[in-house]
Amino acid sequence: MADDKKDSAKAEDAAAAAPAPTGGGFKAWLPLIITIVFMPVLAFGMAQFVLLPQLQKGLGLSAAGVPAVDGKAKTKKDAADAKHEKVMMNKLLVNVAGTMGARYLLVSLQVDGTGADFKAKMEEHDAQLRDMATGALQLKTLADLEKAGARNLIRSELMTGFNNILGDAIVSDIYFTEFAIQ
Repeated sequence: MADDKKDSAKAEDAAAAAPAPTGGGFKAWLPLIITIVFMPVLAFGMAQFVLLPQLQKGLGLSAAGVPAVDGKAKTKKDAADAKHEKVMMNKLLVNVAGTMGARYLLVSLQVDGTGADFKAKMEEHDAQLRDMATGALQLKTLADLEKAGARNLIRSELMTGFNNILGDAIVSDIYFTEFAIQ
């Protein structure tokens, strides 16, 4: 019986020494609430003011999304005043990657651009432009070509490559007049 009293006394002393459990309360939830509220705001701020400007700078785009020329963005009026020309690139034929030559892609393009000597530059660099285009197209697999938005991805790759070859952001758009997978 004495041992029972000693054990119960020890249990009471241990219970008195341990802190009393507290409820969850608002203070326990505060870090979670702050995280849920401020993380999306922080992510938006980083994307809008840090990541997008860096991407635009890397791609040579101004804040308005118009390709920059000599560090200055063209205004809509300047773009309308510039001479707009079209050049056709017919019958670009490449093997589709991963098909061991069994499938091919036939593409014809209309390249739109601005500048007084756009057609002359396109004719001067025709071999380089065709080589760049066929090189980019032959890397596409059948799955890549069948994805939604594949044409837009190819269009943007070709515009970037063409503008790099021509030395200016003079290519304004590329239209596919033929796009056949056989």
